[in-house]
Amino acid sequence: MQIADRAGFRLSKNIRDNLLEIFLAALDQVNGRHVVSQYLNSSQYEHAAPAVVAIGKAAQAMMLGAYDAFGQKPINQGLVITKPGHLDYPTLECIGCKGLEGGHPIPNEQSLAAGYALIEFISQLPVDRPILFLISGGASSLVEVLPDGISLDELSRVNDWLLASGLPIKSVNSVRRKLSKIKGGGLLQFVACRSVDALLISDVQSDDPAVIGSGLLVAPGLIANELEGLVLPDWIQGLITRCDISPPVSQINASLQVIANLDMACKAAVNKAEELGYSVVRHDGFLCGDAEVAGKYVARELIEGASGIHIWGGETTVQLPANPGHGGRNQHLALSAAQEIAGYKGLYLLVVGTDGTDGVTDDAGALVDGKTVERAFLEGHDSTDCLCRADAGRLLAASGDLINTGPTDTNVMDLVIGLKFE
Repeated sequence: MQIADRAGFRLSKNIRDNLLEIFLAALDQVNGRHVVSQYLNSSQYEHAAPAVVAIGKAAQAMMLGAYDAFGQKPINQGLVITKPGHLDYPTLECIGCKGLEGGHPIPNEQSLAAGYALIEFISQLPVDRPILFLISGGASSLVEVLPDGISLDELSRVNDWLLASGLPIKSVNSVRRKLSKIKGGGLLQFVACRSVDALLISDVQSDDPAVIGSGLLVAPGLIANELEGLVLPDWIQGLITRCDISPPVSQINASLQVIANLDMACKAAVNKAEELGYSVVRHDGFLCGDAEVAGKYVARELIEGASGIHIWGGETTVQLPANPGHGGRNQHLALSAAQEIAGYKGLYLLVVGTDGTDGVTDDAGALVDGKTVERAFLEGHDSTDCLCRADAGRLLAASGDLINTGPTDTNVMDLVIGLKFE
């Protein structure tokens, strides 16, 4: 994977390269192909030729991991559903798999087509064929089957509101489950009596399978009522009431296993930083809440902390204004931090999404320093104004600080890697 060299001329090459090397080490540890192959090779998985279904941003990489583990023989009936730009159709054809693209981050007609294709794929399997599901972040919008009483336009409007609301992903997915025939365990009704196993890459806090991909294979009785205490607009509550679906009770209890998560990525980042000769502070807790507030927090921690590498993991939110600009939560956090460290020497912050995307942009985040705000100002951009308009991406493009990775073959939320030297 190549990282676009947008910030290289701005920062000391060694500093920038070291921060990016630490990030890449974290990605390698949770790479979809690697973790699936490693798990299947080391586990007592008993089915020699299952049908394999991979859904999410890391779906193709996870499918290739199954292909490796099964002796690099063509998959006996395989389906991959992922984000546009994440499929290599010739490769999938060579290993015996069909590839489909769904909508992301808003479900669209392709998401509905993928949902029906998924159900048809399962229904055509022999009743004794086991199914191995490989699920990663993004699955909630990539595949969908609507219940009676809701249209795609209505679902899109709900998702638009949810993504702009600033709600954490746990709450977002609790609403999505209420407006779907396959989420919240609904997919189990289509599995019938087949044996089902699922390997998951977690993109949520606490690694709850009910939240990852909105719990496609989690028995409804195991999902808490997360809508309790959640304040929703009347029109969304009306849709939920109108749908009022409860997935049929299934006799299937899928075996679910989380095989990669944020903690694994953070530990790999720590190890790589130490290997490069840095002292390292791994900050406890989950970095969450408002991205602008979180940016100021990590900046102050870096300013007041010890010299060396500082590592945080988590996922923040942004409550969008009526007409947002260009950017995402990581760019928003990075710009907020850049304001705090403005004028300081020897301070650097890399803020990136492990999936290689940030909001609706193609950038993963940004690498900022004490002169980011000044560089942007010289290009005609005011940092406070850009934060107010959720337009951090435009400013960071002007300052030369955006980071572009392309698809990363994983998704375990976000990493913030800071460096302080004196």
